[in-house]
This record gives sequence, structure tokens and C-alpha cells, in this order.
Amino acid sequence: MLPAFGLYTHIQANRRRSALLIAGLFLLFYLMSLGLALLLRAATDDGSSPFEALFLGALRDCLWLSPPVTALVALWVWCGFRFNGFILGLAAGTQPLTRRAAPRLYDLLQNLCISRGMAMPQLRIVETEASNAFASGTRPEQYTITVTRGLLDLLDERELEAVLAHELTHIRNDDVRTMTVAVLVVGVISFVGELVYRGLRESSGLLDDSSDGKGGGGRALAILVAALFIFVAWGLSLVIRFSLSRRREYLADAGAVELTKNPDAMIAALRKIAGKGELEGVPSAVMELCLDNPRSGFADLFATHPSIEDRIAALVRHAGGRDPGAVPSAA
Repeated sequence: MLPAFGLYTHIQANRRRSALLIAGLFLLFYLMSLGLALLLRAATDDGSSPFEALFLGALRDCLWLSPPVTALVALWVWCGFRFNGFILGLAAGTQPLTRRAAPRLYDLLQNLCISRGMAMPQLRIVETEASNAFASGTRPEQYTITVTRGLLDLLDERELEAVLAHELTHIRNDDVRTMTVAVLVVGVISFVGELVYRGLRESSGLLDDSSDGKGGGGRALAILVAALFIFVAWGLSLVIRFSLSRRREYLADAGAVELTKNPDAMIAALRKIAGKGELEGVPSAVMELCLDNPRSGFADLFATHPSIEDRIAALVRHAGGRDPGAVPSAA
């Protein structure tokens, strides 16, 4: 979380940082491709080739495979950009929310958009008691803010305005576009990584060198190095994806305060939704787009969002907000 002064400088810096991280994701994809090529060379070798020959062969394979691999990744990302709204709607079970059904929500969003000269996103709803919201879309005609029924029932008008401002900031900062690319690329890397892991676990015999001694253990070493490349690419892609998610939440909180001039409302909204945002049956990729993602990982390293406590502390420290403390649980 950063002070309002200089916020746009931090937003620009985060965009540059995000662009570098996205570029890093694509480089990891090529690292995984090299690992796959080396693994294929080793699996089809009779055990007589030294490691150097297998590795150089895999490098040659990658060179001529790079254009079609790049084209396939580009096609995959394009399809994701084109149909992400439809896919998200199916995954989260969203429905259109009309002005007649939620006039105050429409008025709040319209006023925020007018204040920043933005086109008004579509509004959709998930009929669940969970309290959450997320922004989606990769171009203006797709931009959508989705809220849950639980969120509408739980928050008052000023808190709803803060949540809408938070999601609008994600749209203004191109967060939804960045996360769409990250989810698509990491999804492919994770899928391939899991396939390789299962394949190696079920085919441990590949590590047995059947050479006559000339290979010097080349096939076994090639398989180990290939697995290392693939699993390093897999692990780093997850770290990059989670890093992108965590940083953007602080900036979106700051953007909400900048839009509403009311840090207390953002703090109150975060306090109320804490522990109530889990959307049952919704994929983790969708939860990463949400206002809060209660799912977290080992030692908080793989948590996709900063904790509610950390976000509130940042709002108190940098935006002058007042924390009312945890909201008592309903009896």
C-alpha cells in the first residue's frame, strides 16, 4: 500500500514491473520447452549417447520448434482474450444485474465512472451468500464488475462504493488484462508440469542406463536435467503469478481511496468480508481476481492476496484510515 501522493508513479512502475514478469513467464515457457525436448531425446535414446549430444540435440529441436510453439501460445492467449468473459461467467455462475434490480449499485458505479471519464462496465451477480467481487474483461466492451448477493446484503452504501472503486481501479490499471495473460500461460505450464511429473513417477525405469558404458550415464543425467528445467519453470511461473496478484491488491486499495476520498469505508468493507469470501466450486484462477481470496498457501508464500490485516494496516498507515477492529461474528 502506498500513499496517495505519487500513486500514479507507483501504478506506472507496477505496470513496467508486471510487463517484465509477463515476459519472464514466456521465457519460462521456452525453458519448459527445452526440458521437454531433452526429455524426449533421452526417452528415445538407446542409452549410448553422452549427455552433451542429447543436450545439443534438444537445443536444435527447440530452435526449429520455437516458431510453431510461439504461434500456439499466441493463439491460446488470443482465445483467452476473446472468450474470457464467457468462460468466467460459466466458471463463476454469474448472471446479468439490471438497473431495476440494483438501482443504488448502478448509481454508485455510474458516479465513479463519470468522475474519471470512464465508460461504465457491465454489472453481473453471483447468487451466493459469500461476500466478494471481481473485475474482468480485456477490452472496454468486455469490462465487467461482478458482485455477490452476500456482498450486497452485507455492506452499506459507502462500503459498496469503496468496493466498486477498488474493482474500477483494477480495470484502470490493466490488472485484469495482465492477470488473464498470467493465468493462461501459467495454466499451460502447470498442465505440462503435472503430466511430466506423473509420467516420470510411473516410468522410473527410464533412469536405468542400458548403455554399454560409452554413454557414461548420459540418458539418466539428461532426464534429471530435463525434469529440473520443467519443474523450475513450473515453480517460478507460480511464484510470478502470485506476485502479480499480491501487488495489485495494495494498489487497488489505494486507488479506491483516491476515487472515494474515504479510507474508512474501504477498511470497513474489508473488515466485513474477512473470512466470508470463499466462492464454493469456483476455480482458483477466478478466486485470484476477487476482492479477497481466503485461500492461501504454505507459510503465506503462495497466498494470492495480502492478508486483510496487512491491507488494513497499510490503509491506516498511508491513507489515514481508522480501523474499527474485527467485526464480531453473527451468533
